[in-house]
Amino acid sequence: MKAKQAVVIALAAAGIVGTSQAMAQAQSRLSGAYIGGSIGQAEFDKGCEGIAGSGVSCDDKDTTWKLFGGYQLHRNFAVELGYADLGEIRASGPGGTASAEANAWDLVGLGILPLGNNFSLYGKAGFYRAEVDGQVNTATFTGSADENNTDLTFGVGARYDVTRNVAVRAEWQRYSDMGGGNVGESDVDVMSLGLQYQF
Repeated sequence: MKAKQAVVIALAAAGIVGTSQAMAQAQSRLSGAYIGGSIGQAEFDKGCEGIAGSGVSCDDKDTTWKLFGGYQLHRNFAVELGYADLGEIRASGPGGTASAEANAWDLVGLGILPLGNNFSLYGKAGFYRAEVDGQVNTATFTGSADENNTDLTFGVGARYDVTRNVAVRAEWQRYSDMGGGNVGESDVDVMSLGLQYQF
């Protein structure tokens, strides 16, 4: 009887240790530092407002890329810092050309909703600091103007964990009221697809 009890106790202990190790491994996948990058398209919602027409063409969309790094505190929350090159808008016509390029740093918190072992949805919100550089080149005037501003940014996305360390992300993010002053103000919407590596 004592031998059987010893075997049962040993098996139970092994099960507890195995469960603890599995939980620790699962937790390690849901927390820790990560880095990543993404590419997509940015659209300036007021970039061509009042410009297009009368022989003038205007493109308010461009390719964008972003680098980011963060720390997932636990399965439902992370903080993230990112830098985005948002491309440019460009107008051209018989009288000349005008363009504006934008980039931004952002600091956001992510609320994460795991929906399975490998798939999760998230929302993000925080602040950005942007720089917009405008250029005008016409027959009568050539000049440039720079604007810096800080405002709100927010978005939603989905993440799929391909392996323990590598995930694919698809997201939409808005930078509210970017620019202002001499270069105009516009919301910038970004749709992107990226990769994330978790340490």
